[in-house]
Amino acid sequence: MNESYAKTRDRIETYFDKTAAKTWEVLTSDLPVSGIRSRVRLGREQMRGALLSYLPSNLNGMRVLDAGCGTGQTSVELAKRGADVLGIDISNNLIGVANERKPVELSHKVQFQSGDMLLDGYGKFDYVVAMDSLIHYGVEDITVALSQLAGKTTNSILFTVAPKTVFLSTLLAFGKLLPQSDRSPRIAPVSCASLNKHLRTTSNLKNTEVEILKRIKVSFYISEALIIKL
Repeated sequence: MNESYAKTRDRIETYFDKTAAKTWEVLTSDLPVSGIRSRVRLGREQMRGALLSYLPSNLNGMRVLDAGCGTGQTSVELAKRGADVLGIDISNNLIGVANERKPVELSHKVQFQSGDMLLDGYGKFDYVVAMDSLIHYGVEDITVALSQLAGKTTNSILFTVAPKTVFLSTLLAFGKLLPQSDRSPRIAPVSCASLNKHLRTTSNLKNTEVEILKRIKVSFYISEALIIKL
């Protein structure tokens, strides 16, 4: 694990466990939220639906890693399709919420655990889903993450990035003007072309290619769904 990945991971853990734990608990619930946060919630719901639409409707007998599972919404939907799901998140607080919300009837299908999604010891998976859990990392760190995830995955890795757009670049530049205490961890826009360039220099991914599935833009929420077929 390289140093830049570890530093970014630690910043994300601090943000979700100390700065924004309650905010994300509410955002991922059915409770009322402000106008901007309601649009972010809608964007995330649309992205979750998009990722799930590219997976088999019947996942019986398959094992899926929800990498960066947050409060477990995607994990639950995967389990409803029959998958045995391991949800991993760096935030112990969010994992606590995920366990509280886990439907009793799916308790045998879903396991939530706090920790680094790249650690060894989780076993093998048919699919990996990483929704908005890599958007804070640069292209080099994402490449390292994909390489390690590919080593434990049979079929496909579905993940999201923050796409390089003028609007998003302007938005991020404005965000730098905010007081430090008001900022979430830095989002790192990444292009599909740049990712593919880096994959070609990675031993276990040099014969694969990232494909764009769908881009979701709802107000300030901008995310692009990608896939690697292994």
